Amino acid sequence: MKAMILAAGKGTRVRPITYRIPKPMIPILQKPVMEFLVELLRQHGVDQIMVNVSHLAKEIEDYFRDGQKFGVDIAYSFEGRIEDGNLIGEALGSAGGMKRIQDFYPYFDDTFIVLCGDALIDLDLTAALQWHKEKGSMATVIMKSIPREQVSSYGVVVTDETGRIQSFQEKPKVEEALSTDIN
Repeated sequence: MKAMILAAGKGTRVRPITYRIPKPMIPILQKPVMEFLVELLRQHGVDQIMVNVSHLAKEIEDYFRDGQKFGVDIAYSFEGRIEDGNLIGEALGSAGGMKRIQDFYPYFDDTFIVLCGDALIDLDLTAALQWHKEKGSMATVIMKSIPREQVSSYGVVVTDETGRIQSFQEKPKVEEALSTDIN
């Protein structure tokens, strides 16, 4: 089973710490947030992980290396350019990171999981995958409902009565939010 961890962002909302530590490497209980995700993925049968990196990419790559220490294979997709022999990070955003998946076909030639590298989650991924396959969906987004007054801090997902995604709103004003479901 394969997965992608989105880890290229600059983490501007938690500065100044992210000037020197990429957001997925912020420690929780002496362990980077992303390590919890790698462990969760491994526990649910994922053995190959692609990580998109950009801001302070070396910190992530030096810590996780090829993933063997964590019982998985890890590869990296750098988002940026080379200028005068230097790597310049230019994160493409979540959608851009997902679009890069096309660059790795056939790596992602079957069902796979995508997680945000800075999100500490406790989710039964096996059950979510089973639900996804039973529904015959092309894509499944795991969502959570939040209090309306918090929507301006998150990307909001708008669905129809059957649960199909109709649109997304990026950090809408409370009065403009069409949903309280976030991804």
